[in-house]
Amino acid sequence: MQTLQGIFFETWFILNKSAVYILFGLFLAGIIKTFIPVGFVERHLGNKNITSIIKSSLMGIPLPLCSCGVIPVSIGLRKQGASKGATTAFLIATPETGVDSIAITYALLDPLMTVIRPLAAFVTACIAGMIVNLLPDNTAEPNIFINNVCSCDKESSDIQNINTDTQLYKRMRNGFSFTFNDLLSDIGMLLLAGFFIAGIIGYLVPDGFIENNLGAGLLPILIMLAVGIPVYVCATASTPIVAALAVKGLSPGAAIVFLLAGPATNAASITVIANLLGKRVAGVYVLTISIIAVLIGCFVNSLYGFLSLDISQWVSKSHTMEINVFTRIISILLIALILRARFRPQVSKKVR
Repeated sequence: MQTLQGIFFETWFILNKSAVYILFGLFLAGIIKTFIPVGFVERHLGNKNITSIIKSSLMGIPLPLCSCGVIPVSIGLRKQGASKGATTAFLIATPETGVDSIAITYALLDPLMTVIRPLAAFVTACIAGMIVNLLPDNTAEPNIFINNVCSCDKESSDIQNINTDTQLYKRMRNGFSFTFNDLLSDIGMLLLAGFFIAGIIGYLVPDGFIENNLGAGLLPILIMLAVGIPVYVCATASTPIVAALAVKGLSPGAAIVFLLAGPATNAASITVIANLLGKRVAGVYVLTISIIAVLIGCFVNSLYGFLSLDISQWVSKSHTMEINVFTRIISILLIALILRARFRPQVSKKVR
């Protein structure tokens, strides 16, 4: 009973530190979904050149889509004429980061990692896209069979039509409906699970355990890569897990590897990508993410060392928010919104 209480309080503490940043990130996600229509993205990614890859990477970074929700959008991009390189870049940059995950990174990690995370996603996406465009494209377009991958972007066509509406309040209403209903329905329970896992790590794992047993070199980086590739964890939910591991001695290099590989790769998404773009592209997708993530992880460890930041205590202490009435209210509000999104009755499109 004492252990359960300890895990609960540790989970509640992490949630209180994060809730206000998560809600702020969701609010920004609603703004982005309101003013960046899907059609705008599709029109800029058709050329097989570096410019289209850079555009797709930049467009993907702030968008609030998980690794399963990005797939329907990518199918639309591909059908609208986006190159395989641009589609690959979009598939990598979008799930690896987003305004919501950037906000929680600032809350739980440190300002430097908040900057490194989207930059690393951008670099990985651009390199993978350029490699894919260099591959010979002499094979027939594969058949695409997607069966309700997730609800995160099941109404992307609706959102595209909504953005043509001249009434701003309707666009904003539907943009925020997407964020606080569809998006939160897909990532909300995973986010709570991430907080719970972080609570277990925070309470049960001794401080310095990872550093003392694995060190801060290449081994923890490879372990986090091996863990991150097959499992499904969204960018936002992966952050509290990494923050809890960091307190126990995880290096920033190993952390960024998990933050890049975990959200972008999992067994389901790799299968769909092979069907959408071909097995060869899927192989390049996984291999590029793996190699670039490891190289970035080594670079990040060196950067923290160069800046004289203690790798064993790199998580910022300046953002530890005192638990008070405000943080409790925000945390309860976030939980209520997640439960509402997850268990809300299905409303017909006509009603919406």
